[in-house]
Amino acid sequence: MSPFARSIATCALIACVGCASMGDQGASNPPYSPPDSPASSPASTEPTTVSNQNPGSIPVGQELDVRLQTSLSSDTAAVEQRFESTTAVNLMQNDRVLVPAGTVVRGVVSGVDKADRINRAGRLTLAFDQMVVNGREVPIRATATQVFESGGIREEVGTAGVGAGVGGLVGGILGGLKGALLGAVIGAGGAIAATEGKDINLPPGTIIRIRMDSPANVR
Repeated sequence: MSPFARSIATCALIACVGCASMGDQGASNPPYSPPDSPASSPASTEPTTVSNQNPGSIPVGQELDVRLQTSLSSDTAAVEQRFESTTAVNLMQNDRVLVPAGTVVRGVVSGVDKADRINRAGRLTLAFDQMVVNGREVPIRATATQVFESGGIREEVGTAGVGAGVGGLVGGILGGLKGALLGAVIGAGGAIAATEGKDINLPPGTIIRIRMDSPANVR
């Protein structure tokens, strides 16, 4: 083979090897494509939505965030003492407002343990037993599952009608909301107990997350 022919053959061989190498690289590393955008968390203005299997009904297990309208303390509260709270966000069903934000939710103190040398830490057990939806009194049965601290009702004026996801509340939808209430823990039966040897104090504006223990027909 002439020198010129050998040169042509060598160039062709190099070209083939290069193409094969690029092919292998493409097989193991597909062309770049921008990553999918991370799933956005529910917007703070989204309402809470309930199952539409039973129209007009709040199902068992549904959680609601309510705001205390008066203070409660294991030092001064008494068993059977009544109190009121209001729902923090709209509760939606089938794209309709089932329970408007600001709806009154009433409850009763079902248990009190004052802080002392025997009981050490104070404890409050709250039972939620009534909801007033659009002027209609609806019996409910619900217990506390979490407690969140807020800056108080004054800091949250004008926010009662703002819809929000349950998780959005912790993110700060309610102006002065600061997160989980320090020094408090939820025990069995929804008892709210102090984590230190003192009384548990829930000021006005405290957000209590409650769980429905029975279905409630609100329409």
